[in-house]
Amino acid sequence: MIGFSLISIAGFGQIDGSQKRYVRVGSLQSHFSAYGSERAWNNSYYEGLIWPADYPFQDNSVIKRAWAAVQNFQDENGVYWPEYGIYYTLAAEGVGLFPMELRQTSSFKPPDIYVDGDDLNIIFAGEIDDYDMDQLPDRIITNVVNSSMGLTMTRRIYAFTQQYHDNYFIKEFTFTNTGNIDSDPEIELSAPLTGVRIGWGTRYSMGREASWTIGDGQSWGKHTWVTRRGEDYSQHYLEAITPENPIVDWLRAGFSWAGQGEKNTFDNIGGPDLLAKGRLTSPHHTGSVVLHVDRAANDHNDWIEQPVFLGWHAGDTYPDVGDQRVDDAPFMSELYDMLSGTPYGGSSMGGQTRMDEENLSSITDPIDPWKVHGDGGGTNVMMTYGPFDLALGESITIVEAEAINGLSREMCELIGERWKTAYDTPGDNGPFELPDGSETSDMNVYKNSWVYTGKDSLMLSFGRAKRNYDSGFNIPRPPLPPASFTVESGGDRIYTSWLPSPSEANPDFGGYRLYRAIGKPDTSYTEIFACGLGTAVPELTYYFDDTTPLRGQAYYYYVLAFDDGSNNNTDLNPRGSLHSSRFYTKTSKAATLKRKAGAHFDQIRIVPNPYNIRQEAFIGQPDKLAFYDIPGVCTIRIYTERGDLIKTIDHDDGSGDESWLLSTDMRQVIVSGIYIAHFEKPDGTSTYRKFIVVR
Repeated sequence: MIGFSLISIAGFGQIDGSQKRYVRVGSLQSHFSAYGSERAWNNSYYEGLIWPADYPFQDNSVIKRAWAAVQNFQDENGVYWPEYGIYYTLAAEGVGLFPMELRQTSSFKPPDIYVDGDDLNIIFAGEIDDYDMDQLPDRIITNVVNSSMGLTMTRRIYAFTQQYHDNYFIKEFTFTNTGNIDSDPEIELSAPLTGVRIGWGTRYSMGREASWTIGDGQSWGKHTWVTRRGEDYSQHYLEAITPENPIVDWLRAGFSWAGQGEKNTFDNIGGPDLLAKGRLTSPHHTGSVVLHVDRAANDHNDWIEQPVFLGWHAGDTYPDVGDQRVDDAPFMSELYDMLSGTPYGGSSMGGQTRMDEENLSSITDPIDPWKVHGDGGGTNVMMTYGPFDLALGESITIVEAEAINGLSREMCELIGERWKTAYDTPGDNGPFELPDGSETSDMNVYKNSWVYTGKDSLMLSFGRAKRNYDSGFNIPRPPLPPASFTVESGGDRIYTSWLPSPSEANPDFGGYRLYRAIGKPDTSYTEIFACGLGTAVPELTYYFDDTTPLRGQAYYYYVLAFDDGSNNNTDLNPRGSLHSSRFYTKTSKAATLKRKAGAHFDQIRIVPNPYNIRQEAFIGQPDKLAFYDIPGVCTIRIYTERGDLIKTIDHDDGSGDESWLLSTDMRQVIVSGIYIAHFEKPDGTSTYRKFIVVR
């Protein structure tokens, strides 16, 4: 068990429960809220648990409902409660919950990133509160919350960027009987807390894109399955997880993935995108593994029989503990029973079974998961712990890891496109190759078999998280990224440069690799340059001029520092070279080749003209139209053939290039037709060009 002293809360005042801190440095990225749990709705969409963070619309979070309850409780007014409970929700702030601290520490200062003079990190200013070079995780979020029962939660989230450990968060929850029932330093209660039970139900959307490809409520996880592992944990917990056998089923884990939607006429496992090429949009397998549970306040050995409940529970079926009023006592009792292992609403609303295996007859069974219990809110992964007795000042700690894994983007494209071809071609019976190398003639068996490999992938991540925790966070550390990264657009090339990594002094330091993507940042990157240690110019800066870009295309870059792998010689992850996280230096603004401003109006060109949506002139930018050799400063106005002004572009960067994404000032996509572009210089002189759009 990792030991950390509890941060004193006496010097802190209550903070706003809506505050958040974001972790943005690994392939799994998310926010964490000051009130001690997360509801993902941001008034627009369900945000959080983004994996893989390289691509848009990969949010997986919906809600985590967390509770704590106690027996035989007497509040500060002398009122006796047979059971008393709290709900970690923003609505309880100031009544049942009192957020005291939310801060993020980083093990080093992130690199500065500039593209054409713009500081890309400025929008994240304030997310890191402090730096601690001695901490082993890359990031630590510390969250302290007092409660009206005098039970204080200190939650720590540990994030890592080493490539084999960057898709999970380790979460350490320490619950202390402080006797402090509010936000001031006064201690109101001194009695022991007896029969303390703690638990949470977590629901996932399985990829934000699934809300469109599966639909009908999948944005809040309506069609989500839940399964579990580790029924025999007590028989195996002393066994080692080895590189030869890295995937084991005996870890205490519960996780989710997207099932069939009853209204769909196609097999939607994996969320194939029927409106495009079929890419699988929902390969995500998401959940938590239990790493440690204290047996008691004075016994920090792992309580191997915990959790008391590990399984599934209907999504929106839970007791409302309200505002801790006396008339809420019946709900408090129901909450205590639920945290003790009795599903709220009856046995049909939850269980400790493998829900999928209990209800599915095959991997193509069309049953909709929510029909099992009838709660249209979907299904939660449910974990509850206890009971614990805590005298004043005593604590217990629970540690979990939350992870996401599944098919890679490349495999999602490959499997999805092959499935879509068969879907669109009646009589296409394959053969389709399965993960074990055998073949099938059933396109749905093919697709689903590949999607379900995500279960093993997730258990692999759970095993790595456990080994990391058990080692005291002593996984091999990759080199730190370069101290800064700069990209500058030029006339005939794009200039990149970076300052050395602070890890260059390490004996295993290898060098740097530079990667580039074309058209958009959320696509495949290709290595375009590599260099070893000691190749910087005298002023200690590394340079690479990218001379291969084409005019009009958009380019994105990142640079990695890597080692030679000689210090990665443990059994905590695969051996070999390690590298810094791409997210430290990945650019989100495009660099492009810029030409000189046009000297004469007759030089102006519109490319492509005619524009045809079926002929992608700019890779990754299907709606792009370019204006070349224009004046360095001018106003471009786009008119329809009948003279309606639909778009105004102020061009003022001094170059001869400008682009337009074929939408109006009202953000409406234009239709096929003839259009007129009017170019006006500040002195009032002007010209126009006609162009054609075909959609």
